[in-house]
Amino acid sequence: MTGLTIRPAAGTRYDLVALGEVMLRLDPGEGRIRNSRSFAAWEGGGEYNVARGLRRCFGQRTAIVTALADNDIGWLIEDLMLAGGVDTSLVQFVPYDGVGRTVRNGLNFTERGFGVRGARGISDRGHTAAGQLAAGAVDWDHLFGSLGARWFHTGGIYAGLSETTPDVIAAAMTAARRHGTVVSYDLNYRPSLWRAIGGARRAREVNQRLAQQVDVILGNEEDFTVCLGLEVSGTDEGLRTLPAEEFKSMIERAAAAYPNFQVIATTLRGVKTATVNDWSAIAWSRADGFAESARRSGMEILDRVGGGDSFAAGLIFGLLSDLGLDTAVEYGAAHGALAMTTPGDASTARREEVENLAAGAGARADR
Repeated sequence: MTGLTIRPAAGTRYDLVALGEVMLRLDPGEGRIRNSRSFAAWEGGGEYNVARGLRRCFGQRTAIVTALADNDIGWLIEDLMLAGGVDTSLVQFVPYDGVGRTVRNGLNFTERGFGVRGARGISDRGHTAAGQLAAGAVDWDHLFGSLGARWFHTGGIYAGLSETTPDVIAAAMTAARRHGTVVSYDLNYRPSLWRAIGGARRAREVNQRLAQQVDVILGNEEDFTVCLGLEVSGTDEGLRTLPAEEFKSMIERAAAAYPNFQVIATTLRGVKTATVNDWSAIAWSRADGFAESARRSGMEILDRVGGGDSFAAGLIFGLLSDLGLDTAVEYGAAHGALAMTTPGDASTARREEVENLAAGAGARADR
């Protein structure tokens, strides 16, 4: 089903390997960054969050390829990743110069937003170890061949981190495909990441090149418009509320432009306030056509960051487990919804909670 050829678990060390930067997230809780005096610390990163969700919620064997500056902040990030259950044996620690002139760890300050005040994120991630990782610093053939991985996931956040990270992604994708590993990519366009290195033009150039090696592509309408050049009239870029039928048309054009895409998926979010969104998801495969999740209107949100990454984790689990596209998109939408009910980037949901919500369970107390 779905047109994907997935390696059997036997003979592979990992179900999924992710490539991306893992930052220290500093969260002021109900307050604002600009006047807070205390912050909760979490780990987070678009690509890493998928690996963590697959491990903690769905029990899959996952690892992260990244780099950290070899200091206390880097060790804290590693400690948080270890608590998340993700294999850190592929993490590279880079010597720290004592100040951060040449290498440092990424920081991400995130406030949740409430009502009419939208969520806000301020990243501090220039000259980070992950951004300076070289394409040849990882033995990709050993990883995907000798060790073995069934799935490789990365995305546009890491692609926009520096001038060289697209080359790292390309090298990893090439090796993954050579060894029969499924490649997924979340376009995840962030204007702030691309602003200093060529803006939307550079984002499109990089993503159009990398997309040619992708089996499973994820993104919302802004991602597909900016990164792949699939223009749509009438899109409200700020609210990202493209109707499902119009997005289906965009998916069909993406599938025609990139015959290598076997699965295309997105969340559909209608933003009413920062804490009330309409939420659903849609996916397409060459073998099965379209599948849509249940639509959750007026869904209440505590912390929206990580909802899309948790959607990706649930979808990938469904595809890895050969549950069919309909079930995979329901798992993704349910997992994403649950992730937004708790603080931090990562999901705290259990598989049975995802299955129950996907099956239509309500929010009655579980006693």
